[in-house]
Amino acid sequence: MPLFLPKEIGGWGRFPTQNCPLARPEKLGALAKTALSEEAPSVIARGLGRAYGDAALSENGVLLTERLNYFLDFDAQTGVLHAQCGVSFAQILETFVPLGWFLPVAPGTKFITLGGAIACDVHGKNHHIEGTISGFLEEFELLTASGEVLNCSRQQNPEIFWATLGGMGLTGVVQTAKIRLKPIETAYIVATTKRTQNLAQTLDELEKDGATPYTVAWIDGLSSGENLGRSVLLRGKHATKNDIKTHEFSAHPLDYHTAKKAGVPRDLPDFVLSPATVKLFNAYYYASHSDETRVLSFEPFFWPLDAIGNWNRIYGTRGFVQYQCVLPRAAACEGLTQILETIATSGRAAFLGVLKRHGAQNEAPLSFALDGFSLALDLPTTPDIREFCLALDEITLRFGGRIYLAKDATSTPQNVRKMFLRLEEFLQIKREIDPQNRFQSSLSRRLELF
Repeated sequence: MPLFLPKEIGGWGRFPTQNCPLARPEKLGALAKTALSEEAPSVIARGLGRAYGDAALSENGVLLTERLNYFLDFDAQTGVLHAQCGVSFAQILETFVPLGWFLPVAPGTKFITLGGAIACDVHGKNHHIEGTISGFLEEFELLTASGEVLNCSRQQNPEIFWATLGGMGLTGVVQTAKIRLKPIETAYIVATTKRTQNLAQTLDELEKDGATPYTVAWIDGLSSGENLGRSVLLRGKHATKNDIKTHEFSAHPLDYHTAKKAGVPRDLPDFVLSPATVKLFNAYYYASHSDETRVLSFEPFFWPLDAIGNWNRIYGTRGFVQYQCVLPRAAACEGLTQILETIATSGRAAFLGVLKRHGAQNEAPLSFALDGFSLALDLPTTPDIREFCLALDEITLRFGGRIYLAKDATSTPQNVRKMFLRLEEFLQIKREIDPQNRFQSSLSRRLELF
């Protein structure tokens, strides 16, 4: 029986979709045999499929890792978890929150794997203080194209360690990793919401939140004029036992109850997300929030969309692109203004976006975040979506920014080389440990990352 069987799949944005040969090793011992099988001319690892574009697609071969999902060890004194690559953030939360531990970095969904988080060097609402997942990664084992398994850390194979972080799976397959969790007293968040009137006020508020552990702004991507960039600012910190002492759940502070998930049962027709309906929804969302502070479970604070199963179906069969860029602090207001004006006047249905404050960038040559502000907006796929996103790339480049490769489905080799000034450093390391380009994806071929 062949290891690889073809299936039509896509990323979370469902654009593009491709017919990809898939193989799923059931045990860690079978990973090397599958990854290096002659059945596939090349492979790319894929976890839970939450990269938006074509980063985890390949018409040559895709290695599914979600069955490699075992915890190997946990040090209750240091909080260091040793786990296989297919362990999901959802698994970690369900197991360790009741024990008083939390994820050090909480990206936009909990339905990602540990290996995928490393490949994308994920960040969250706390990047301005604590950086990406790299800051909490002790070490990992990397299966390379030669079949050798390398131990990678800041001390062992440091160049490969940093190239793998944000390297989109192109250096090899992360087999296991050790990550340091964060101690918490409760499973709750003290959250504050505040509405802002325009982009300048939003950026100013985010800039002032340097000491707040978690900050994010839900931005109206279709507002214009004096309301361009109006937002609902969300701030939060982990609640202490003292913070919840007057609440009914204070007797069981670490109880973790996953919200009952609603779902989108089928693809919605395209007219549901027309510019008019999305503009109405964005206006309703903005008006429905008020300035307040409350205590809530951590799930709706970090992952409101995770409570809606298959929410990507609301875009219908056409799918969507999430355009995410980050601009340096000094250029952020002017650059983001131009991006938002371009989207608002384009007649596209841009759903509520996400604006975040970022801190210093790390040593990974392909890591996304830099000291500045990032914007992410969902754009329904249209025949000219590539050209439109390339126009947004031009603005991003003009103001010294870059895009997030984990979200990209449209950029070009030329643009990426201008955005990532250390790209050649990454490529040199890849050529040394993968000279035959065994690990490649549709994204890496499109962007010529070899």
